[in-house]
Amino acid sequence: MKQVNQDIGLLILRITIGGLLLFHGIKKVVDGHGFIKKVLSDAGLPEFLWLGVPVAEVVAPILLILGVFTRSASLLIAFTMAMTIYLAFGWSGFEINQFGAFKVELNLFFMLTAISLYFTGAGNISLSEKLLQSNTKLKNL
Repeated sequence: MKQVNQDIGLLILRITIGGLLLFHGIKKVVDGHGFIKKVLSDAGLPEFLWLGVPVAEVVAPILLILGVFTRSASLLIAFTMAMTIYLAFGWSGFEINQFGAFKVELNLFFMLTAISLYFTGAGNISLSEKLLQSNTKLKNL
């Protein structure tokens, strides 16, 4: 029973992170990446790095939800959130806003929960687990 509870908890965590972050990614795809290109340019970084944002905020969340390449997707999300904290907020992001939270609260949430998924993996309720099981059955034939 304990394993089932852990797997359900990991599924909920994957759906929460992936589902919430996916909306941010879709919004950026629809509205464009001008702001991101400007932030990168202002920091002296090449503008083509904006391409990492749709990958980290659209592709990686879908992978998390499905439970495929969970550790890689989690690392990509965590890295992207660390970069957004650094580039978009800097140290001022750790100031308390009018609601009593850090300005970077959401970014920290995504970063730290993605790191936790990196360490735990997807759990047994995942597409990757189903693929592993089917490969094992094929090898036994």
